[in-house]
Amino acid sequence: MKSRPLTQRDAREKPEVRNALARSPPELSGGDGDPLGKNDSDRVHLKKKITLVRGISIIVGTIIGGGIFISPKGILTNTGSVGMSLVVWAACGVLSLFGALSYAELGTCIKKSGGHYTYILEAFGPLPAFVRLWVELIIIRPAATAVIALTFGQYILQPMFPQCHVPQLAVKIVTALAISLVMFINSSSVSWTARLQTFLTFSKLAAVGIIIIPGIIHLAKGNTEHFQDSFVGKEVGLMGLPLAFYSGMYAYSGWFYMNFVTEEVDNPERNIPLAICISMGIVTVAYTFMNMAYFAVMSGAELLASKAVAVTFAERLLGNFSITVPVFVALSCLGSLNGGVFAIARMFFVASREGHLPHILSMIHVRKHTPLPAVIILYPLTMLMLFVGDIYSLLNFFSFARWLFIAMAVSGLVYMRFTRPHMHRPFKVPLFIPVFFSLSCLLVVALSLYSDPVNSGIGCAITLSGVPVYYLTVVWDGKPTAVKRATDRVTRVLQLILQVAPQEVATY
Repeated sequence: MKSRPLTQRDAREKPEVRNALARSPPELSGGDGDPLGKNDSDRVHLKKKITLVRGISIIVGTIIGGGIFISPKGILTNTGSVGMSLVVWAACGVLSLFGALSYAELGTCIKKSGGHYTYILEAFGPLPAFVRLWVELIIIRPAATAVIALTFGQYILQPMFPQCHVPQLAVKIVTALAISLVMFINSSSVSWTARLQTFLTFSKLAAVGIIIIPGIIHLAKGNTEHFQDSFVGKEVGLMGLPLAFYSGMYAYSGWFYMNFVTEEVDNPERNIPLAICISMGIVTVAYTFMNMAYFAVMSGAELLASKAVAVTFAERLLGNFSITVPVFVALSCLGSLNGGVFAIARMFFVASREGHLPHILSMIHVRKHTPLPAVIILYPLTMLMLFVGDIYSLLNFFSFARWLFIAMAVSGLVYMRFTRPHMHRPFKVPLFIPVFFSLSCLLVVALSLYSDPVNSGIGCAITLSGVPVYYLTVVWDGKPTAVKRATDRVTRVLQLILQVAPQEVATY
């Protein structure tokens, strides 16, 4: 090949050029000696627009979803007392911080987007990484997106139906509109997506304040009857405390989302650890004080009987102002929805760049510089889940899979400490932190298999179905020529329709 700038014609006509461009990390773009000879503004690539504040908004805005406002009773059920439930909330925050610190090290020494997928790929190879990707793509992410969006629809409409149940058709229509809006913003602009996430994060922090401040004031006035003998309650079996930790870890999940967008983080060696530590501090304090506020107003039995704890709390303590709480719950859900779509699209983008998903998913919009195909791949699957699937049962199937693969990713950190001792690690945690965290996650997985073998077994079987798919779609090179040509034609047509190009290729 002649020594000249690479063009889109090169990318279209020469697969080796296209693949090289698709796989090259964004940090190679720009600056002197650029192999493409183009200005940064003329290049099709993901730009570094995630600052420290935006990183914090992604993590906090995704962790604090509807659960803490709606029904935080899983921990209370499995601990049996108010005092022990508060201890578990704080302990889950510390355990989640251990996982987050482990991911901070992974994010600063492996500067690629993709989160769990990338770290498993780096440590253990393509097969387990593909299986993680497969489960996320076909079930977990569409179902989780639909669930959080349904919660948004339910609570944004609740003030309009104060005396009756919200019609389910109306909920699904509003939910579909919310999903469409989030997908559109994520497809149109990284900056606008980040600004929306920042706004929604401040909105949900305002909601947290609306609950914590009146609750603590109520407690300071001497209303401590629900905290008397707070460690006395019903006896909980051997499985209770670990399952309480499971519920708490689920409520804290989301601390890993910044690692999905590593390549777009400005100064990642500084901002990733800082954003993770600040975010986990905010969330742990918020969750602990919110539960104290709830128990200042409600007894343990009343909390367990409530369908939406924050709404019940507001009705008792805030009077007419309580109508704003469902709106804040809805905004909180919208923030989790937006942050999840933004992060997971980068996993699909990176997986396509590695050859594990169709090549079109690693392409960038030529003007908007967003991973448009990787964003919209979720849209039809989520809508299908929304209108035809029993998404809540599907999520139960995969409750164990998330922690299995997170444990695997953190175990990869420990593994690489010994197999790659000279790897540059700008941020390094004591070894006991990832060891303790990964063992805790594996304990949760083992308990879920023991306590719910049917659902966990179904989830395990569907997870393992990714193995033959991997060998059929990734490993097998003997596909018929007609199939390869048809795939190339579909890719070209989608490129023209979506106006996307391989990463690091000049615009049209």
